[in-house]
Amino acid sequence: MQLPNQRGNYRQQAQPQGPSPLAIVTKKHQLDTDTYTRIAMGRVWRKEWWYAVIPFVLGLLPVLIWPSWWWLASAFILTLLYVLLRSAQITGATQMEQSKPLFEKLNYEFDNKQIVLRRNEREGMRLTWDMIGSVQREDGSYLLNLKGPDELPEDIKGWRRWAAKTFETPIFVQVPDRIFKGGNDQKLFEAMLRRKNLLPALPTQPAA
Repeated sequence: MQLPNQRGNYRQQAQPQGPSPLAIVTKKHQLDTDTYTRIAMGRVWRKEWWYAVIPFVLGLLPVLIWPSWWWLASAFILTLLYVLLRSAQITGATQMEQSKPLFEKLNYEFDNKQIVLRRNEREGMRLTWDMIGSVQREDGSYLLNLKGPDELPEDIKGWRRWAAKTFETPIFVQVPDRIFKGGNDQKLFEAMLRRKNLLPALPTQPAA
């Protein structure tokens, strides 16, 4: 298997060995494309909704010189085109050949050094914790958000470079509560996230 990054490229990873004796091993889980699309769409539009205002305003600017309802219609069309194109970029991630590993049935192994998304005994994806930018709790699951690549190729310049950094497609690992083999495993997993500052620390209890 290969490891995806947020640009849709893949890096070959050494095949993981057996799990560490101290690893938290989950049941198998498969992220379906509908769930990915729903979460990714919600995340993108909560953050980028205001970008849709830009084509609307640009479409209305000619009204200042040539008042007409046609400009209002063109502003709506430009906004709709932007929304459709941005949404297609997100849904397109589920159709790309190199994205298929994201939607396979895998079990997860967590230890202090790494995360292994294992397809079988010999194949899997290995992530190090420094590749995780943040963790969110959403709909009874943990979303482990992967960081983007540190650098873009030198041949990507100007507006293309800006667009590549601005209009990223979210890439995340979903870890539902139900795939833990017991409540203790989930508590250990949460404690691991807190130690790595990916979840806020628990409030301290007042002294008696």
